[in-house]
Parts: sequence; structure tokens; C-alpha cells
Amino acid sequence: MDPFIALADPIRRDLLRTLASGPARVVDLAARHPISRPAVSKHLRLLTEAGLATVEDRGRERHYALARPGLAPVRALLDELAGRRPPIPESAFDALELEVRRTVHDRRVGTDAAPGTASSQEESA
Repeated sequence: MDPFIALADPIRRDLLRTLASGPARVVDLAARHPISRPAVSKHLRLLTEAGLATVEDRGRERHYALARPGLAPVRALLDELAGRRPPIPESAFDALELEVRRTVHDRRVGTDAAPGTASSQEESA
């Protein structure tokens, strides 16, 4: 199921808000809504199929948790619409630091260069 379709329902959005604070049992989630427990179970099944929730059987109880990676397509769309760019990877900063060091080094070498270069002529003038 498409995560956008799953998020279209206000009950499912509320279930996800609850799961964001930690895993919960079906009975606890159902107690917060004015609909039947089977209806809440159906909403949770749809959230699981959409990759937005995970389920774990513990004895006779089912515990649901928010699956944060499932929100990636939603986050990407919102970032795109807001004009935000994806975060810059750490490796890009490493490459930038290397380039800055290289530029600083080249400039130092350039000022101490052999006579006849522009920088040594300016110093002697």
C-alpha cells in the first residue's frame, strides 16, 4: 500500500502519532478511539502494509511500533515541495576541507615562488 494513501485517514495519522512515542498494544490503541477494536486492527494492518508500522506478536498480544524508514517517501516529497535539498553527506565536507587545504598550500607556495613572478615583483617594488 502507498504510504500517502495510508496517511490520508485521520485515524491512521493519530495511530502513528501515538506510535511515535513508543510501541503499543492493540487494546491500548483501540481504547483511544471511538471505533471498534477490529476497526483499529484493520487500520494498523494497513499501516503495516504501507511500511509505516511494524507488528510483533508477544504471546496473545500484538504490539505495534512506528516504522520511521517508511516515512522517507513522505519526507522526500515534503522537502521537495518546501524547496529544501537533501542533507549534504559528510564525505562532501571532507572533500571541501581537502580542497581548502590544497588552495591555501598553493597560495603559500605561489607567494614564495621563484623571482620574476607577479607576487615577488610586487614585494620588491
